[in-house]
Amino acid sequence: MRQMKIAIVGTGYVGLVTATCLAEVGFDLICVDIDTNKIESLKRGIAPIYEPGLDNMLQRNIEKGRLTFTSSLASVTDEVNVIFTAVGTPSDKDGSADLQYVLNVARTIGRTLTDYCLIVTKSTVPVGTARLIREAIREELDRRGADIAFDVASNPEFLKEGTAVADFMKPDRIVCGVDSEKAKEILQKIYNPFVLNGHPVIFTDIASSEMIKYAANAMLATRISFMNDIANLCEKTGADINMVRKGIGSDSRIGNKFLYAGIGYGGSCFPKDVKALVKTADSLGYSMEVLKAVERVNERQKTVLFDKLSTYYGNDLKGKRIAMLGLAFKPNTDDMREAPSLALIDRLREAECAVYAYDPVAMHESQRRTGAAIRYCRDVYETLQDADALLLVTEWSEFRVLDLNRVRTLMRNPVVFDGRNIYDEEEMRNADIRYFCIGK
Repeated sequence: MRQMKIAIVGTGYVGLVTATCLAEVGFDLICVDIDTNKIESLKRGIAPIYEPGLDNMLQRNIEKGRLTFTSSLASVTDEVNVIFTAVGTPSDKDGSADLQYVLNVARTIGRTLTDYCLIVTKSTVPVGTARLIREAIREELDRRGADIAFDVASNPEFLKEGTAVADFMKPDRIVCGVDSEKAKEILQKIYNPFVLNGHPVIFTDIASSEMIKYAANAMLATRISFMNDIANLCEKTGADINMVRKGIGSDSRIGNKFLYAGIGYGGSCFPKDVKALVKTADSLGYSMEVLKAVERVNERQKTVLFDKLSTYYGNDLKGKRIAMLGLAFKPNTDDMREAPSLALIDRLREAECAVYAYDPVAMHESQRRTGAAIRYCRDVYETLQDADALLLVTEWSEFRVLDLNRVRTLMRNPVVFDGRNIYDEEEMRNADIRYFCIGK
C-alpha cells in the first residue's frame, strides 16, 4: 500500500476539525467541498466556523503543507487511499436523515476510483447506510467495467461544538465499524497516535458503529429532557432542581453529567439524530416512545422563559423592551441550528415586543437567520438599557458575573429570567432585582 494520504469530503464542524487534527499528528490531508467560496477562504487559512483552537492549528498545518483544499473530489481519488465522508445529513421533511449528499459522494468515488481505497463514513447516518454506500460505489464501478477493490467503514464522531478540537485530540473513545482486516489495519494506523496517549479504539461491526452514534446522542438528549421535566415539576411542588440534581447525580449509577435544567437542547446533532432514530424505528414497525416524549418535552421547554415572562406581565407584552443575552445554542460556538433563542424570538415578536440581543460570536449568524426581527447590541450593558426584562438564553462565561447595581440602574424594570440557572437568587434579591429561574 502506498504512503498514507487522506481526503476529507465536507468542511463543516466534523470534516474540518477531523482534517486539521489528523494533519496535526502528521498525516497529509486533502479537504474537499463543493462550496468554492469556502474552499478559497480555507486556502487563505480562514475557517468558516467558530471553534476555539481551530484557527491556529489550521494555519499551522497549511503552512507546513499538510493541509490542502479543492472543490473537486474526482480530481483526488487517484492520489488518496482513504476517504472520510463528513457531508451533511439534514433531517428530511418526515424526520428521516437525508442521505443524498452521502450517496452523491459514493457515486463520485465509484466513477473515479483507480486503485484500492477505504471509504470511511464520518457523517451521522442511519444503520444500513454503509450497505447503501457500498452498493452505490459498486454500481458505478460495474458501469465502468472496473474491477477495483474497496472497503467501507464507519467511524462516527463524538465532537462537542465549542470543544471539538480538544475532543478529537483527547477523545473518550474512538469507535470504528469494520468488516475486513484491511480496513481495521488502516484505521489502527490512523488512530495509533491517539492510542499511544491511552485513548481507546473500539472496533465493532459496521451496523453497531452506526447505531452507537445515534444511541449516544439519544441518551444525552433524554437526560436533558428528563431533567427539564423534573424541573418543571419542582416548580409546582416547591422542590429545588439544583438540590435534586446534586442528590441524584451523586448516585454512581446515574452520574452528574447532563443533569442541568434549562430551556432545551439545540444544535446540529441532538434534534436531528433523535428524529432520525425515531424515524428509523417507525420504518421498521417499532415505536420509540421514550424518544418521542423527549422531543415533545424539548420543544415545550424552548418557550418556558417566554411563558414565565408573559405570566409576569399578565399576558400583555405589547411594546415591552426585552433584553436577550445569548443567541447560539450553547457557549463557544456561533451555531444557531435548532437554538432555543429562535423559538423565543418568534414568540416575542408575535407578542409585539422589541427585542435587543447580544452574543459574543453568533450575532452575524442570527442576522442571517432572522434579518431585522431583532436589534443587536455591542455588549451586555447596552443590551440592558431601558429593558423591561432580561432573558438569559446562553450561558457564555462573560454573562456569569454581572455588575448587579449597574443592571438594576440600567433596566426600566429590573427582572431577570435565567434560562440556564447560572445566577445566585440571594445575590439578585440583595441587589433588589426580581429573579426567576428553571425548576425553583
